Amino acid sequence: MKLIPNPHRGGAKLIGDIPFPSTDASRIAALLSLCPATAETPLTKATSLAPVAALWVKDERTRMNLGSFKALGAAYVIACHASDIAERPDMHSLRGRTYVTASAGNHGLSVAAGARMFGAGAVVYIAETVPESFANRLRAQNAQVVRAGADYAGSMEAASQAAHDNGWVLLSDSSWDGYVDLPYLLMEGYLQLAAEMVRQCPQMPTVILLQAGVGGLAGAVAAYARKAWGDVPRICVIEPTAAPALQSSIENGHPVFAAGPDSIMGRLDCKEPSLIALNGLARDADLFLSLDDPHVAAQLPKMAAAGFATTASGGAGLAAVMDDASRAALNIAEHDRVLCILTEQPA
Repeated sequence: MKLIPNPHRGGAKLIGDIPFPSTDASRIAALLSLCPATAETPLTKATSLAPVAALWVKDERTRMNLGSFKALGAAYVIACHASDIAERPDMHSLRGRTYVTASAGNHGLSVAAGARMFGAGAVVYIAETVPESFANRLRAQNAQVVRAGADYAGSMEAASQAAHDNGWVLLSDSSWDGYVDLPYLLMEGYLQLAAEMVRQCPQMPTVILLQAGVGGLAGAVAAYARKAWGDVPRICVIEPTAAPALQSSIENGHPVFAAGPDSIMGRLDCKEPSLIALNGLARDADLFLSLDDPHVAAQLPKMAAAGFATTASGGAGLAAVMDDASRAALNIAEHDRVLCILTEQPA
């Protein structure tokens, strides 16, 4: 476990030619309403899980029947593209277009579902280690599944090459130098979650815990929370000790590749940060905590018993307030009101 305060808080961009995350949620709900099963997810009180004044959990496990907050991202981008073409988008609006991505989890489902809704094709590259059960979930959304690469980086390289070779649209949930526009829009989709959360909270939280992989969700929610609640909440970013890409980048003042072993927090086990997210979190987050796998694993049965069954990735933020050592490191006290996000359903 390692905790660092953010020396860049409230400052200028860490990466000058990369934008901050969007905070404009004005058109998101209307566009997402074009997608089936659109509905607000609940904010649930869970104070019994930690010795704090209030503990609220934004529960994304039922989002759009895809089981994760990521349903808001790629599907939103594709809905935007459909609405740019047709006044009343339908299942034929994007016929002839193909979206391609790499995925080790829920992002691929959002790409596949969004493409299916508007008549586009979807090709999802997965690494050799991704379970066949996930491949079958993608196929159920009409995606073509291609196995390539020993890990996520290898499958992303293959997806990028396929986009170039075939004239397909590469739709990643991360951003890098020269690839900004679509991930910026994708992160904007996550603001639907943030806007709901702000409306649902009975009081302003004093602490917000945001688990992060490449940082897309954390960057979007932190930016919107600052817009809504100002400087009062302490925003804390939680990463696996095996993959502290954001923490290391903040500590070094520039993007860092954080090499390390595999983590049980598989969807957070990302070795490079999204540059848009990094810019936003450098401005908006107060603390960065890298959390050891056993600290998270120990809390999962307690979450399940309380009705919050999830994965290590989905519950990392909640685990940080439940675990005595990390709660002490973050200086979370009995008077604090804590807000967490449960980002995915159990595997």
